[in-house]
Amino acid sequence: MVEIIAKGLTIGLLLSLSVGPIFFSVIKQSLTNGHKGGLAFAFGVSASDITLVLLANVFTELFLSLQVYEKPIGIAGSILLIVFGIYFLFFKKLKINEDGKVVFKHRKRDLLKISLSGFIMNLMNPGMIILWFTISTSLIHFSTRNKIIIYTTALVIVLLADLFKVFLAGKIRNKLTPHNIHILNRINGMILIIFGLVLIGGILFYGNWQH
Repeated sequence: MVEIIAKGLTIGLLLSLSVGPIFFSVIKQSLTNGHKGGLAFAFGVSASDITLVLLANVFTELFLSLQVYEKPIGIAGSILLIVFGIYFLFFKKLKINEDGKVVFKHRKRDLLKISLSGFIMNLMNPGMIILWFTISTSLIHFSTRNKIIIYTTALVIVLLADLFKVFLAGKIRNKLTPHNIHILNRINGMILIIFGLVLIGGILFYGNWQH
């Protein structure tokens, strides 16, 4: 049992410490949309991870048979990251009140949109898709009970790490001016575009875009 939990902890920590577009986006969402926005995004990402885990375990053989399509799938996911990046870089606008403070959008529909953006961004991240299916393949011989323990442990660790990022962002949010937050939006946009371009480059020229 200890060995099984340790395996889940290891997977969770590796995922939590990996620096990718989601890492920066969780922090950015917390800074630009408040702690509720950050939490909504984090829970959207978590729901996406759960979806990928379920798909990976239910359809592992199907997806393995579709490896011939990994390049088109990877390119499509990378393009989506670039589209998100372009939006944050050029089109994302902040709502400012009369006191010059950023107005956070905390309506249910706004939080739902933020959560959905986290879900889609993570779900279409080719690195995450391949990572979860690689993990699923490596655990194919484990019993269902042990798989549940491993995945649950890993997913809880990843979610807690994202919630910790939201907490840290909350500590510095009040010290940021609208101008600084606008700059952070642009930086996040550039990071997403760079990640997308690097992934496409790896797919097209090196054929090795897995972690």
